Amino acid sequence: MATTTEKQVMIVAIDDSEHSYYALEWTLEHFFTPFGSNSPFQLVVVHAKPSPTAAVGIAGPGAAEILPLVDADLKRIAARVLEKAKQICISKGVNDVILEVGDGDARNVLCEAVEKHNASILALGNHGYGAIKRAVLGSVSDYCAHHAHCSVMIVKRPKIKH
Repeated sequence: MATTTEKQVMIVAIDDSEHSYYALEWTLEHFFTPFGSNSPFQLVVVHAKPSPTAAVGIAGPGAAEILPLVDADLKRIAARVLEKAKQICISKGVNDVILEVGDGDARNVLCEAVEKHNASILALGNHGYGAIKRAVLGSVSDYCAHHAHCSVMIVKRPKIKH
C-alpha cells in the first residue's frame, strides 16, 4: 500500500524590513533546495498588514476621510513586500511558495497563520530592539515564542565587527 507523505509547513514572517528579508534568505538557504522538491517543508510567507486606525492612531472627526487613503497605502505596501519576498524565493530557486497577507497586529496574524496551516516552524527576523523599545513596542518574536503552537526560530543578522 503506497502512502503519500504530506510536507510539514514552515511559515516565514515578512515585513518591510531588512531583518525580515534576511530571515527569509537565511531560511531558504538552510532549509530549501533550489529547484527541487527535496525539502520536507511547504513554505508559507506571511505579511501582517496593520489596520488603518492602528497605523495612523487617530479617531474622531476627519478620520473617515483619511482611513481609506491609509488603507490603500497599506495594501500597496503589502503587495510590494510580498512581491519582494516572491523575487527572493525565485532567486534562491524556490518556486513552491504560498504568499499571504493577514490583517491585524503581527503577533495575532502570525499565531493565527500557525494554527491555520498547522505549521511546524515559524521563522522570523529580529529587529534588535533594546529593552526599553521592546517594553514600549512589544516584541513580535517574544510574543510568538510564547504563544505560537509550534517551534519558533528567530533569525538574527550577524553583527558587523569593525
